[in-house]
Amino acid sequence: KEGIVTSSVIILHLYMSEGITLSLVWNEFLIIITGIGVALLMNLYMPSLDNELKQYQQKIEDNFAKIFEEIERYLLTGEQDWTGKEIPETHRLINEAKTLAYRDVENHFLRHENLYYHYFKMREKQFEIIERVLPKITSISMTVEQGQMIAAFLHDLRGAIHPGNTAHKFLKRLVKMREEIEEMELPTTREEFEARAALFIFLGEMEQYLVIKSYFKGIKSPA
Repeated sequence: KEGIVTSSVIILHLYMSEGITLSLVWNEFLIIITGIGVALLMNLYMPSLDNELKQYQQKIEDNFAKIFEEIERYLLTGEQDWTGKEIPETHRLINEAKTLAYRDVENHFLRHENLYYHYFKMREKQFEIIERVLPKITSISMTVEQGQMIAAFLHDLRGAIHPGNTAHKFLKRLVKMREEIEEMELPTTREEFEARAALFIFLGEMEQYLVIKSYFKGIKSPA
């Protein structure tokens, strides 16, 4: 589809000519070479969008950290005064960042992939999990010991949100914490049972959150 305009011009030239001669064909060939040559030169000198992509990356990571901070605070105190503005904002940032990363690939002839595009796709999948677990967390009506353990885990996790890959470390910690929770005494009230059940579901979702990140090879920060 990128060559349809050039092709249409060549076809119209040939169609409107009184006869197809060798010189006419050579002239059309030069037109094609000129067009492609200029395009390649422009692509070779196309400015990088890495700085803008880096800014999007940082904003999205900051929002993820803020969301985890609010979940942590809710598990510890039960307070629900968070506005939730980071949710729609993160939606917008991820969509804009993916579009920009894809454009960066298209603008460079020698660039066949963009790590930032894969990074934002990864964050998009993780964000779907975050949106899914928020209603489950806010349904918890009491503070339990298991919630405090998970809050401590989230505190450390939100401090390690970056484009590198440390997911395996947190996966091991999550598995160990789940085993500890399973060995605790059973709940004594219906309310405690529901709270612990919601937290257990939350742990399962967070495991998927970390598995998604574990498949991403990471983006190296510039020296």
